[in-house]
Amino acid sequence: MRILPIAFLLLLLLAARPVLPQDKPARVRIEQKNGAFRLLRNGQPYFIMGAVGSDYLDKLKAYGGNSIRTNSKPEVLAKAHALGLTALVNLPVRAERDGMNYDDPESVRQQHEKVLGIVRNTKNHPAVLMWSLGNELDFIQANVKEHYNVKVWDAVNALAKEIHRLDPNHPVMTVVGSIDQEKITDLVTRCPELDLLGVNEYGDLLRIPEWLRQYGWKKPYAVTEWGPTGFWQVPKTPWKAPVEETSSTKAAKYRERYEKTIAADKGRCLGSYVFLWRQHQERTHTWFGMFDAEGRETEAVEVMHHAWTGKWPANRVPQLDSVKLGRQTAYDGVYLAPAQAATAEVWVRDPDGDPVQYHWEVLREGTTFPYGGNGEPKPPSVPGLIGNPGVRQLSFQTPAEEGPYRLFVYAYDGHGHFATANIPFFVRR
Repeated sequence: MRILPIAFLLLLLLAARPVLPQDKPARVRIEQKNGAFRLLRNGQPYFIMGAVGSDYLDKLKAYGGNSIRTNSKPEVLAKAHALGLTALVNLPVRAERDGMNYDDPESVRQQHEKVLGIVRNTKNHPAVLMWSLGNELDFIQANVKEHYNVKVWDAVNALAKEIHRLDPNHPVMTVVGSIDQEKITDLVTRCPELDLLGVNEYGDLLRIPEWLRQYGWKKPYAVTEWGPTGFWQVPKTPWKAPVEETSSTKAAKYRERYEKTIAADKGRCLGSYVFLWRQHQERTHTWFGMFDAEGRETEAVEVMHHAWTGKWPANRVPQLDSVKLGRQTAYDGVYLAPAQAATAEVWVRDPDGDPVQYHWEVLREGTTFPYGGNGEPKPPSVPGLIGNPGVRQLSFQTPAEEGPYRLFVYAYDGHGHFATANIPFFVRR
């Protein structure tokens, strides 16, 4: 009677243990030749054509992508490997904004051992391309602290050194949010064990190659997050709401930033991970996500399809030229009276001549979360304002309650694609 519970417990433990593939790990290294760098995977040149996230991986593969930036979950790595994708594995090095104290040796030790445990258990997975020690460890809340604790880089360097000992097959980076002279100087001085640098940048991506050289970074880099212009980089309304670019304006920026920075900085840039390969709420539910909640694709997705393959998809995404609320645009600082009749109009062209279906909704201005939109909820649609949302030229009623809102429009082509834009407006008496 005592043996059965023990045997049952052993079975449970074995079932809970992650099953790692028996394939040999890929050997990944950075080669420097004649002052230029390139990534080699199993001896073959490998330029990263990746996306942040673990959704729609079949589409990523079909559209020419080859890598994802993700966590170390076995099921995610297994799915990536099954599709022939690699993974930049984010290791849980915590930032001060998350409560980590780099002046506490015991906290640093516990984190060190936790990270190394993940490396030991994951290093032989054939999907692993590289390791990333944390994400934007340099980012802190300006109203809380003026500068990050430089001891964070000592912890990063110690981890990079030990990972090199445990796993000689995969390079190690950390990821910073944009760059400046002080940050690069700290990294060069305190993190000599890093093989490359990951840089997250949006509106200023075109300047990253120049800045890295100017500030003294002599190793290669990868762009680990990039995409549309950030909400902190765009014009604001008089009530400080950021003006979001239309999906077509964003697509043009994706293309320009890829072609003029990522593809152009040969010899230093090892590739990139575009942000974000799913739907995402951060300031709005359309700002950074390249898909909607139903998996329909924005124009930015087809831009990456072209960037990765050199070909446009057979069916193109609708192109949104402009939208107006009355006679005003999003940049005009629109004020409206409460519970009054209003009109709006959108101009959309479908390259294939597909019939376009429209949908409009009014949302309250979203709540700003301090970092990354983690857990940020999408504001609910305000009911009772729009009688017929499926038209190009809209008539609607403004909200009765004063405050900031946004009018959103979506244009669907019936082939899994959509275009979108929104106009912030303020209701006041």
